[in-house]
Amino acid sequence: MTATVEKDTIRSEAKPRSVRKYSADISAMGEPFLWGLGGALAFGIILIVGFLALIFWNGFTTFWPKPIEVVTITDGTRVAGEPFRSEQYRPGPEILSGLTDDQRAEIVADEGFVGRTLYRTGNYDVTGEDFRWVSNFQVTDRAYPKDFFFFERQEWGAFVGTIASIDLNGRKLSLEELTLPGLEAEQEAARDRFDEVHHIERTDIGNVNHEINELRLDLRRAALRHGEGSPEYQELQQSNEARIAELQKDYLALANQARAIKEEDRKYRITLQTVNGEEKEIAISQIVRFYAANDLSFFEKVGVYLSRWGEFVSEEPREANTEGGILPAIFGTVVMTMLMVIIVAPFGVITALYLREYAKQGRLVTIVRISVNNLAGVPSIVYGVFGVGFFAYMLGGSIDALFYPERLPSPTFGTGGILWSALTLALLTVPVVIVATEEALSAVPRSMREGSLACGASKWQTIKWIVLPRAMPGVMTGLILAMARGAGEVAPLMLIGVVKLAPELPIDGFFPYVHLERSFMHLGFHIFDVGFQSRNSEAGKPMVFVTTLLLIGLIVLMNSSAIYVRNRLKKKFAGSQF
Repeated sequence: MTATVEKDTIRSEAKPRSVRKYSADISAMGEPFLWGLGGALAFGIILIVGFLALIFWNGFTTFWPKPIEVVTITDGTRVAGEPFRSEQYRPGPEILSGLTDDQRAEIVADEGFVGRTLYRTGNYDVTGEDFRWVSNFQVTDRAYPKDFFFFERQEWGAFVGTIASIDLNGRKLSLEELTLPGLEAEQEAARDRFDEVHHIERTDIGNVNHEINELRLDLRRAALRHGEGSPEYQELQQSNEARIAELQKDYLALANQARAIKEEDRKYRITLQTVNGEEKEIAISQIVRFYAANDLSFFEKVGVYLSRWGEFVSEEPREANTEGGILPAIFGTVVMTMLMVIIVAPFGVITALYLREYAKQGRLVTIVRISVNNLAGVPSIVYGVFGVGFFAYMLGGSIDALFYPERLPSPTFGTGGILWSALTLALLTVPVVIVATEEALSAVPRSMREGSLACGASKWQTIKWIVLPRAMPGVMTGLILAMARGAGEVAPLMLIGVVKLAPELPIDGFFPYVHLERSFMHLGFHIFDVGFQSRNSEAGKPMVFVTTLLLIGLIVLMNSSAIYVRNRLKKKFAGSQF
């Protein structure tokens, strides 16, 4: 052992002095750790890029029209649908027992695995299923017939099949007699009738019902203030009852108008046929979009693709949120985030200004700072519970009792709404703004403060004109972080205002025009609802990816706007630092 140690010592001493010094310098610089840190950074970037690539690819390709494949399986039945995805699986004994020797040999040769394809067959109201798996060993024939259509319907989802007949106000025609352009014109006219009925029921009749309800609330308000036997109540009752009678006549006229359009619409129908011969008759107005999937040119596919995107960002959802648009969710997400920023900015900046510029540094301020930092680690669902208890039940309940007693026991502000959601998320993100603002204030050179005070400015004037403008880039950084976190939060919103479906936007023509007490839809909750609470998870997957893509895009857009303002502020004060 002694001889070995002496030999190693001799070898070490035998090295040139410059080599030993270079090795020591490399160790001192931490070059191995540098490679490790660089590798960790590269790995993290690869993960982020891979995640974004997955979202972008699945999101952008969701609305691209796919061909309809008709496969004939071994029992003689046929399956028609869009190939959704494929995978390899290991069949169980119950499947293997029903196979031929050649099929078993093929599976054994493939190490016990077999391929299968999931087809989006649609036709849920006929077959009771939207998707169907077909194993490769079951397929005896594949075809892509040009007479098969993909129909997107107002209800019951997609329909895949052929057109058996068309009934136009008593005239029964085939597709060859009417022609495809003629059917497209009839479908557009039918959708116009559908939209007209929707407008009458949603807008016109809704306005009449709103006015009737307001008159009844006025009467109840008078009863609470003056009593039902008072002259004021009796006079208001007579005038309101006369007005309600007029409005009810308007209601009946609008209802009859909508009923007449519906009766006319029922005369225009189409009979669809599945691949196995089952027929389904529906009104043409129930068809949102249709196309011959296997007979589309490239530009026709682009047209369908853009049409779907247009519907997605401008219409309300349908079919349990798995189809249609998400305009209410986009609106709710943007409005709630903007409200949150408007609320959190003054509170966060004022608190940071006081802690950094005015408060006497000591144990109490230290405790406050520690508490603020700890608030950033509180689970978001706890903020949701606080928001429900304090904002909705206590504050909102008090507002209802003071200003809306005639509406009780139905709550106005005493339940979840977009305003309470924004306040809750403002509490959730205010620690981020406070910490970022304090750091930005502390980065302003002390010489600037002293120079301003030496010129005769007061402390507030120094803060207002010298310190705060130069700290604004740091403040904007805090707001960007708060905006990004608030826009993606879901857990507290599930308790304080977000709902599965709220097709009406909280903006209308009635005072106060913007109704912040209403529940709303949110893109984050929409992703959760479609991905985990849909009737069919496979049908929800495409909408999950495309909604996630849109949510990322909105956050990037809002953050980019804030970053642009921050960079402008940096350039403005870059040359004034000394």
